[in-house]
Amino acid sequence: MAICFGESRLSAWKLKGRQLARVAIVTSALIAGQAAALAPEHETRRLMLATEEAVTAENWGEASEYLNRLQHLDVEKPADYHYYRGRVMLQSSHFNEAQAALEAYVTKAGAEGDHYQNALKLITEIERARKEKAVAPQVGDEAKIAVIEPAGDRRVASLRKLYLADTDREALVLHLNSLLGVAGWRQDQAIVRLDQPADIEYRLTSGSDAISIQEIKRDSSSGVTRKTAQIPVFGVNPQVEWGCETAVAACWVYDPRDGSRLFQLSPNRSQTEEIAQTLGKLIRNLQAPPGS
Repeated sequence: MAICFGESRLSAWKLKGRQLARVAIVTSALIAGQAAALAPEHETRRLMLATEEAVTAENWGEASEYLNRLQHLDVEKPADYHYYRGRVMLQSSHFNEAQAALEAYVTKAGAEGDHYQNALKLITEIERARKEKAVAPQVGDEAKIAVIEPAGDRRVASLRKLYLADTDREALVLHLNSLLGVAGWRQDQAIVRLDQPADIEYRLTSGSDAISIQEIKRDSSSGVTRKTAQIPVFGVNPQVEWGCETAVAACWVYDPRDGSRLFQLSPNRSQTEEIAQTLGKLIRNLQAPPGS
């Protein structure tokens, strides 16, 4: 009897388990059906309304969640998407991404946009915040540099071998120009031919205490404009910032002096990151006392 009772109980448990599994499957299907009920254009509108409400209520985390979901929808984003993205990025002190998003909004919406005036004011606020950040001392920079420096030394040593350079400085300049040569910005990103010059590209040289950067711009009529700028390295933070914005199909390396745009590059995150890191190493090399 005990054996029969155990088998009956085991059968009941199995039956209950199958029932629960069926309930879970049906529930999951209902949830999935609800999630996919709206066509992409209607889901975009719904999420935009939710984002607007969240930003108005200053629920920044909630707004960020809606924006992330919007980003993954395979539809053209409305102009207001870039405005709200800029607001959320600014709230998180991501100045580079915030400025790029707000500029994308201004470009797309124009002067008739509902948030046009406010977007321009926010861009000005970002410029002021960047200047304040550039002037303020960077707490903890020395400790961060100390942690990454040994690996950086090995990397520079390998660059000297690669380019047959006599000094670390020469190797860094050669490597930077090599990276910049393939990361130039092009108006037409659909077809990229490295044997054809980019619409915007850069060449870099270094002195004892400054970096010289030449910007080369080509227009549709094959005209070429060259502009050269100097960056004195002393007092400059060698941790160079960078960022990308898919809405305008470009990445930027930012000027370590004031956070303004220094290089406009193709929308390749890994290339842009390496250019920013190599520029930072060159600045650090120039800042080092002779013979150190």
